[in-house]
Amino acid sequence: MTARRVVAFGGGHGLSASLRALRHCAPELDLDITAVVTVGDDGGSSGRLRAERGGLPPGDLRQALVALAGDHPATRRSARLFQHRFAAVPVGVPGSGATGSGPAAGDDPDRDGAAPRGTDTADRGTDTADRGTGAAQRGTDGASAGTDGLTGHAVGNLVLCGLMELLGDPVAALEHAGAMLGAVGRVLPMSRQPVGIEARVRGADPAAPDEVSTVSGQHQVAVTTGRVESLRLTPSAPPACAEAIEAIRAADWLIFGPGSWYTSVLPHLLVPQLADAIVSTSARRLVTLNLAAEKETLGLSVADHLAALHWYLPELKVDLVLADAKAVGDPEPVERAAESLGARLVLAPVAVVDGTPRHDPAALGAALVPVLGADR
Repeated sequence: MTARRVVAFGGGHGLSASLRALRHCAPELDLDITAVVTVGDDGGSSGRLRAERGGLPPGDLRQALVALAGDHPATRRSARLFQHRFAAVPVGVPGSGATGSGPAAGDDPDRDGAAPRGTDTADRGTDTADRGTGAAQRGTDGASAGTDGLTGHAVGNLVLCGLMELLGDPVAALEHAGAMLGAVGRVLPMSRQPVGIEARVRGADPAAPDEVSTVSGQHQVAVTTGRVESLRLTPSAPPACAEAIEAIRAADWLIFGPGSWYTSVLPHLLVPQLADAIVSTSARRLVTLNLAAEKETLGLSVADHLAALHWYLPELKVDLVLADAKAVGDPEPVERAAESLGARLVLAPVAVVDGTPRHDPAALGAALVPVLGADR
C-alpha cells in the first residue's frame, strides 16, 4: 500500500490539533505527514529569541514537533522536556538556582502548546506563552526586572535555536529535533527567513471605530479587537522553503486550518512560491474550520472564513470543508461558501465534550479517516 502524503499548514495550537488528529489516524491510513509552519511569531519566548539572536522564531515549530512526537516513553519524556518552560527565579536570592524552577506551564506534550493548564486555547493558534507580550509582565513568559534570562523560555525553543546555530540550517535542525522526539512526520518552515505580518485594521483604537490603521506584528494582529480589512507579509515575497514546495507538489492531500485565520492560516497563501505550488499541485485540498471566533476574526462569520481564502488566493480550489455541526449553526451559508470554492461541506462532531472551543484530536482524527482514505 502506498503511503498517503498529507501536508498540513498552520501554526500554534490550531496546527497542533490538526497534527495530533493526523497522528491518531496515521497507522490506519499509512500517512506520510508534513507540517508547513508559519514563521511570523514575534511575541514571548519566540519573539525574544528572534530579536536577540535572529533566525526563525522556534515556538510554532516546537509545537508542531511535539504534536507529532512518538509514543515511546523516552520520546514522550523528550516531548515533555521540549514543552517545559523555565519558571521565574529571583536573581541574587540565595538558594534560587535551578532547583527553584518547578514544572512550568505547558510541560504536558499531550496538551496543545504551552498555555497554562485550564487555559488551553487549541483553536486560537496563538500560543499565549510564546506570543503573549502581556504574559512577560506577569513573570510567566519573559524575563523581567529581578529574574534571570531563562525565565519564560521553553526548553524546546532553546534546543531548536541551538540546533539551528550548530547545523547552520533550520530544516536540518528540525530533522534532528524530529529524530530526538521520534516524530511521526516532518516539520518544515514555510520560509527559511522570518517574516513580519501587517494588517490594515478598522477600529483598532476603540476610541476611533471607523478609523483604519496599520497594525504590525503577529501578536498585535492576533489580539486586535478591530476588524482586519487586509493582510500583508514583510517582505512581501519571502522565499519559500524548497522542501515545503517539494512536499506540496508530491502530496495527496493539503490541509488548511484550524487556527488563527489571519496569523496562522492565510500567511501561507501570501508566499508567492507556496501559493503557486498550492494551486498547481494535483493534491486534493481540505479546510478544517474553527470552532469559535477569535479576537482577530471577530465579526467574521464561518462562511467569511472561507471567503477570505478566495480573497487572498482567487485561484484556490478546495475539495472538502470539514466543520463541527454545532459550531456551524445554520449550514446553508457555509455550504454556499464551500461550493464557491468547489468544495463539499462535511459536518462531524470534532469538538471536545466539555464545551470549550477546542478540537478533540481523536474525534477529528476519526472524522478525517473516511475523508483521507477515500479514493478519488
